[in-house]
Amino acid sequence: MNTTLTEKTPPPWYKQGWPWFLISFPAIAVVAGIATLVIAINTFDGMVVDDYYKEGRAIVQTMERAEHAKELGLRAHLVVRSDSIRIELDALDTSNLPERLLLTVSHPTRGGMDQEILLEGAGGVYQAALAPLSTGRWLFLLEDEARSWRMSGDTYIPTETEIWIDPAAA
Repeated sequence: MNTTLTEKTPPPWYKQGWPWFLISFPAIAVVAGIATLVIAINTFDGMVVDDYYKEGRAIVQTMERAEHAKELGLRAHLVVRSDSIRIELDALDTSNLPERLLLTVSHPTRGGMDQEILLEGAGGVYQAALAPLSTGRWLFLLEDEARSWRMSGDTYIPTETEIWIDPAAA
């Protein structure tokens, strides 16, 4: 007995390609959603600012300290290496250069990567150890220990490893 085409049973659904193709889109969306959730849970964005009035007053004080650095004729040359930083500080009157400097290295978006370093030196040359910096933009804030003046600059690591900070040029 011969069977005709109409009497053949079709293969089960799981052996056909179209159902798997159609199921793949929602499955990919579920996997991407789980990946996004894991990233969101493991990454802390941090609060921007919770007290704007205090922040505004601090900005005015910061501007005064930057002006004071300009009046002193301060200029800095920072050389960033993989595990250290060297700063050469120059001023109109080099006898008034501090023995210690405070350096804050901060990432614009990731607060957990920030570093605060106390540098000691003589003759305007300061050096200290520095934890490795990841690729990207970094902000450098240089202050004396009494926090009477401050200078700031930024760079892109690893392409720019030398930073020149001159408040008079800004």
